[in-house]
Amino acid sequence: MNRRTFLATVSATALSQPTFSLDQKPSPTRFQIACMTLPYSRFPLARALEGIKVAGYPFVAWGTTHNEGDGKNTPVIAQDAPPTKAKDLAKRCRDMGLEPVLMFSGVYPEAKEGLDAHKQRILQAGAAGIPQVLTFGHTKGGNKELWLSRFRELAPIAKDNNVVLVIKQHGGETGTGEACAAITREVNHPNVKVNFDAGNVLDYLDKDPLPDIRACVAEVRSFCIKDHRKWPKNEDCGPGFGEIDHYKLLHPVLFTGRTMPLACENIFAPLVPRPDTPEGVDALARRAREFLEVVVAGLQHPV
Repeated sequence: MNRRTFLATVSATALSQPTFSLDQKPSPTRFQIACMTLPYSRFPLARALEGIKVAGYPFVAWGTTHNEGDGKNTPVIAQDAPPTKAKDLAKRCRDMGLEPVLMFSGVYPEAKEGLDAHKQRILQAGAAGIPQVLTFGHTKGGNKELWLSRFRELAPIAKDNNVVLVIKQHGGETGTGEACAAITREVNHPNVKVNFDAGNVLDYLDKDPLPDIRACVAEVRSFCIKDHRKWPKNEDCGPGFGEIDHYKLLHPVLFTGRTMPLACENIFAPLVPRPDTPEGVDALARRAREFLEVVVAGLQHPV
């Protein structure tokens, strides 16, 4: 490698990584491998929490509804529920040995009720001691100026409640991490950041998520873990079952010094029917955890 090639390589790497002062040694990211309750939506919430614990997770993410045996989709926490309800559920999780790390907003930021709903979610998360509230826009696109206005109003509320509001990719105008990061950079507040969903980038926009994460890495605070296959069938799936290289996906955020949830949103195998029993979901949840643990260990402790 000649001098010109070496300098070009160093410059490209620097642009894709968080920056540190000369006297500051980068610290490893503390990844929190969590399972969402979402893969257990066909079963009661209590069974979801039990399954996630049995599958070996120390962390859990709430989302979004569960069939409690009456055929209805019951929210994990209702949008208008008092913060004490979230606090009680968080205690229930912790008593089981599950630390809640993320919950869904359950409403688009641009929705008519979006501002008030996000305020309530932030209050719920604050009461529960949950560090992140996840939100995302409509697949047909949003209203950038409205988003900016609302996030600027929500940012200090999130700060007061020790919550980070994270925006993930969901098609349309916010279908990439780069697009979400453009919004968070303009809001310019430490409590409004990006959640990276590589599966959605590949699915909705048919874009490679690996260059995309490098374009927004400094803004990323968590991940929704979801893989995707384009062949032989176009479908989302669990990590390691699809076409996304999770070693390359997590590499840009290895040394941020931050605590960063990796919340498994999809754990299912492609091409085959989803399990009819919660025990079948448990097995897939365990496989997803073990896969991510191997990836993280390999990246942070290479031979």
